[in-house]
Amino acid sequence: MTSNEIPQAMTVIAISEPGGPMVLKPEERPVPRPGDGEILIRVRAAGVNRPDVAQRKGVYPPPPGASDLPGLEVSGEVAGVGEGVKRWSVGDEVTALTPGGGYAQYCLVHESNALPVPHGFTFTEAAALPETFFTVWHNVFQRGGLKAGETLLVHGGSSGIGTTAIQLASALGATVITTAGSAEKCDACIKLGAARAINYRGEDFVLAVKEATDGRGADVILDMVGGDYIDRNYAAAAVEGRIVQIAFMGGSTAQADFSKLMMKRLTHTGSTLRPRTVDFKAQIAAELETHAWPLLAARRIAPVMDTIFPLREAWRAHERMEEGNHVGKIVLDVA
Repeated sequence: MTSNEIPQAMTVIAISEPGGPMVLKPEERPVPRPGDGEILIRVRAAGVNRPDVAQRKGVYPPPPGASDLPGLEVSGEVAGVGEGVKRWSVGDEVTALTPGGGYAQYCLVHESNALPVPHGFTFTEAAALPETFFTVWHNVFQRGGLKAGETLLVHGGSSGIGTTAIQLASALGATVITTAGSAEKCDACIKLGAARAINYRGEDFVLAVKEATDGRGADVILDMVGGDYIDRNYAAAAVEGRIVQIAFMGGSTAQADFSKLMMKRLTHTGSTLRPRTVDFKAQIAAELETHAWPLLAARRIAPVMDTIFPLREAWRAHERMEEGNHVGKIVLDVA
């Protein structure tokens, strides 16, 4: 495709005002043009994530300079390249992490934040990769320092983040314990490689983790709940354990016995990915290409696909996510 074949206008899904799923409205906007180091992607599919829902509600604004459109991950073909782009050429099939703008027919991203579509993957599968893989790699392996032979506790194991964490950690030699909210979700986690899946509606995960680890506890805990889980995570953690916070679905304030931090020599850390620099995300991309992309190409791991909706029905995708019954990734088909 030459630059002359890129249309002037495109269909996007914009947030007309803060509110429920129906505020997601199709609009026509100019197709952006790539700047230095950027590629323009003809979007074939876009992943749907909880930060998109938070942005739609008006509680998670995009970082300075980012598109006001939701959508943090896309896949498609390179339609245009800016000055200085070295790796990609027009026509290359890529999947990319973006700070925003994914709910659209075209999307800009820095070339270093894009990765090749793994061999044999569809565009919808490829669009389900970046947000969860970048998040899990940074928080579980970089911040949490998970190593082969250690035990990882993943809360929300049936989510996009959870299903990715279970597979990656298991494939790289860790033992995974997870929590989920139904027997069906627990079964799905076991099939993905979890050694133990705890139905948090009927079991105390602290006792279950202690039992599964012969009293030792989890070396790394990936938590998106917060609230009263914070104190319980301290109880479930092993000596020298690392707790990594990536969300607060149960609230960002809590009462906790912080003496456990000292007595167990725990580390409690956390992060947000979206506002980090292009260079920071590029470093994660490079590590993923080395350690995770070969596993994907060999189909040793793969995204768990829940539902695919047309771009114009993005509101239905948000309804599906907020219902909380999904297992794995929700994706928009843009083609």
